[in-house]
Amino acid sequence: MKLSAVIPSLEIHCFTILLVTWFSTPVRSEVITLDGGNIDDILNNAGVALVNFYADWCRFSQMLHPIFEEGSNVVREEFPDTKQVVFARVDCDQHSDIAQRYRISKYPTLKLFRNGMMMKREYRGQRSVSAIADFIRQQKVDPVKELQSLEEATSIDRSRRTIIGYFERKDSENYSTFEKVANILRDDCVFLATFGEISKPERFSGDNMIYKPIGESVPDMVYLGSLTNFDLSHAWAQDKCVPLVREITFENGEELTEEGIPFLILFHLKEDHESLERFQQEVARQLISEKGSINFLHADCDKFRHPLLHIQKTPADCPVIAIDSFRHMYVFPEFSDLTVPGKLRQFVLDLHSGKLHREFHHGPDPTDTTPGQEDSRVVQSSPPESSFQKLAPSETRYTFARDRDEL
Repeated sequence: MKLSAVIPSLEIHCFTILLVTWFSTPVRSEVITLDGGNIDDILNNAGVALVNFYADWCRFSQMLHPIFEEGSNVVREEFPDTKQVVFARVDCDQHSDIAQRYRISKYPTLKLFRNGMMMKREYRGQRSVSAIADFIRQQKVDPVKELQSLEEATSIDRSRRTIIGYFERKDSENYSTFEKVANILRDDCVFLATFGEISKPERFSGDNMIYKPIGESVPDMVYLGSLTNFDLSHAWAQDKCVPLVREITFENGEELTEEGIPFLILFHLKEDHESLERFQQEVARQLISEKGSINFLHADCDKFRHPLLHIQKTPADCPVIAIDSFRHMYVFPEFSDLTVPGKLRQFVLDLHSGKLHREFHHGPDPTDTTPGQEDSRVVQSSPPESSFQKLAPSETRYTFARDRDEL
């Protein structure tokens, strides 16, 4: 055989090997390993970051690793700018200080960050490459809708909390801050904006933003702070967008339960807006100082029949107020007492002091006790077990941090 015939054959054979090697070699993972030295710099410079908090000994973490890495590769093809989207991971055994900083109690936990700020809503979707990629695509959708006329602003849906920004230019520092706030609060408020000549009638004193509460007759509220100050803008918008009394649903029950503080819940019929409004007013009047020590919630009686049954109630008994301490449930005696000054507050304080638990087991606290003399009213009983604790993260999906001590 001639050498000239052999060389083309060798070239084809080598090219085939090259193709096979190219297609079979996995793409290098884009997941960044975070530690105490780089975490702030990486997260603060990322528009969106999805961070996998894991433990090597956790089998659920082990199962997620290849899926998370492949998801990062898929997303990188669509968003090549490494400052737009970041996939990262933290070994919680090696960096327990970081795990504590972000209150990680189960593995693996996927937390979403925007410009270095951790979002309250973590990723709880399906653990597949396509689902994770779709989640990131949703996060990259612009949260601000541009209005084409001021007439659109007068016909918005008043069943949702809305913030409208009026700006001279879209490429301004004012709008950049507005956009960051919108990204962080996109799940809590609708954000709209107008620019240039369209917005001019509303910019008589410069760029501004206005909050439009729920309800046709509720007056608008104007932001009076600096539009370039992110902290002030975010604090103002968060106060308007995140209600003091939130609705609990089956969709957000797990995240609310994971906050780890008791629930004060109004069970009411969906169409009973009056009871909800009275509850909201009294919570704001009596319990604003307790924000952070208890979650103020309202729930649809029909959807949450099971918790009502736990406290021997039905939708026909609504409205009903109860506390779920994640150990037991306690019922506020009479809804009609809601507006009695200090009554609702005392109910919550009695939870914190242990009085609710004590009295449920042993009857009312004695007002006058004699040393060595037993109270004749002591009655052994057991309050209903917590119902909402069952909405906590599933043990078939996560390994809890406490389980490490049990291995």
